[in-house]
Amino acid sequence: MSHPAAPTPEQLLRGAALRVTRQRLAVLQAVQAHPHAETDAVIDAVRADLGVVSHQAVYDVLRALTEAGLLRRIQPSGSVARYETRTGDNHHHVVCRSCGAVADVDCATGAAPCLTASDDSGFVIDEAEVIYWGTCPACTSS
Repeated sequence: MSHPAAPTPEQLLRGAALRVTRQRLAVLQAVQAHPHAETDAVIDAVRADLGVVSHQAVYDVLRALTEAGLLRRIQPSGSVARYETRTGDNHHHVVCRSCGAVADVDCATGAAPCLTASDDSGFVIDEAEVIYWGTCPACTSS
């Protein structure tokens, strides 16, 4: 059984009703290549691809892609904002207290049990942000 091909960055932008621009493509591709990238790392990757691009242009594209649901912005306590393309599945993150490395963590069991709060105060909950903290393997072995 073959799996359908993943949509191209161009298809993702068009599917989100966004105009396809070189900057949007470069930002989307940078985040795809570097999950959990900090803004400065995204800017460096975009500049390596396109040459001169302003900080503000990258910030504007990150905001537009996040608002369109193509990127997810996470900001663990004490960390700068980071971006990823894994959206819509309510996964969580583990963060190294030593070096700040970030990795994805799927929900512990079932279909997003974290979305069932003990008291939702009348809210309709559609996302939970759980962050696990610890020490990554590289920092543990050093």
